[in-house]
Amino acid sequence: MIEPASFALFVGISWALILAPGPDMLYVITRGMAHGRRAGIVSAIGVVCGILVHTTATAFGTTLIFQTSALAFLMVKYLGAIYLIYLSIITWQNKSAFNPQSSSADANSRSLFWQGVLSNVLNPKIAVFFLAFLPQFVNQEGGQITLQMTILGLTFALFGLIFLISVGYFAGAVGAWASNRPRYTTTLRWLSGGVLFVLGARLAFMKLR
Repeated sequence: MIEPASFALFVGISWALILAPGPDMLYVITRGMAHGRRAGIVSAIGVVCGILVHTTATAFGTTLIFQTSALAFLMVKYLGAIYLIYLSIITWQNKSAFNPQSSSADANSRSLFWQGVLSNVLNPKIAVFFLAFLPQFVNQEGGQITLQMTILGLTFALFGLIFLISVGYFAGAVGAWASNRPRYTTTLRWLSGGVLFVLGARLAFMKLR
């Protein structure tokens, strides 16, 4: 199984990566600010479920497809970029985005959850990252390679969940504060949409290597 020293190193590096500002953190912040604390938390859970998809794919080797097939990488990359840009346009157009009472909470939560999942799953660069990252901490002589990779992936996802839920909650608090101050609402709506647009454009121009 995984050597204790390697696992301790993995934990430290994982937290360093998670705490560094990145697309997942920015995505959760925008959704929390736009729709409130609950939305921020649900979006965080969705993003982490997307991480679980990538780590599971890594454990079973399917992520190799993105490294060996440029067409597969480009297709998923552009789908993800289009999806994020679509979300940005919806955010800009929806003037009630900062009013949590404007729509059904349950329906909104389901939608936000799946948006979080897709925003992560449709980023092949993340899949390739895990393929390069996780195997470095696997004990090749310990056997059960797939199990070791799964444990590492679940550990990373758990840390990500803890952090992103906190981020989503506090971003939601900012959004709730702004929702009672109309002069800030429009600015935050355009800022949130702008961040999503930049994330989409960034993904569109991202290269495999």
